[in-house]
Amino acid sequence: MQIYGHPFSSYTQKALIALYENDTPFEFLNLSPDNPDIYAEFARRWPIRRFPLLVDGERQVMEATSIIEYLDVHRPGPSRLIPADADTAVDVRMLDRFFDNYINGPQQRIVFNQLRPEADRDPYGVNEARTALETAYAWLDQRMAGREWVAGDVFSLADCAAAPALFYADWTHRIDERFRNVHAYRARLLKRHSFARCVEDARPYRPLFPLGAPDRD
Repeated sequence: MQIYGHPFSSYTQKALIALYENDTPFEFLNLSPDNPDIYAEFARRWPIRRFPLLVDGERQVMEATSIIEYLDVHRPGPSRLIPADADTAVDVRMLDRFFDNYINGPQQRIVFNQLRPEADRDPYGVNEARTALETAYAWLDQRMAGREWVAGDVFSLADCAAAPALFYADWTHRIDERFRNVHAYRARLLKRHSFARCVEDARPYRPLFPLGAPDRD
């Protein structure tokens, strides 16, 4: 089984967390300029060129959420990231979308804006994204009151989504100190062995962060 991705990519990290949670064996194919042949094969397999991409024999699975769902069905381990209980699974999937759409989405909008030529930047869109993040932080702070993990009693798909989303969002638009529950949750995620491994593997790439990676975490 192979995973195409980049260690600094939030969505690659999301999929890697699931693999590390269960010590699932796989080959990581790093999509960096140093590996043009790997990138060419990736582009042939998936012309949209968004990663991660999982290849398992003849099967190909795009998008981090779908990859984690696939692993839960075809490569299950002791840590089941999709709960067997249907109602809890609905909450897990709902919170997965929350982190992708309302935390990672706005923070990436700010980051991608910084990568544009200055004449093409969108200050209005950036302000919208910052407002969206503030709203999402406030909602999540209430959600996390009295909780260890965001959905159910155990680490799940939703937490796989939360870890890189909150990690980079706090770099992009600092989580205010008044959101104590969010800060505590982010700290727990950073201590989780699966995500800690992703953070360390990505550390050499921090100079790539266009807003300037803070000297923390």
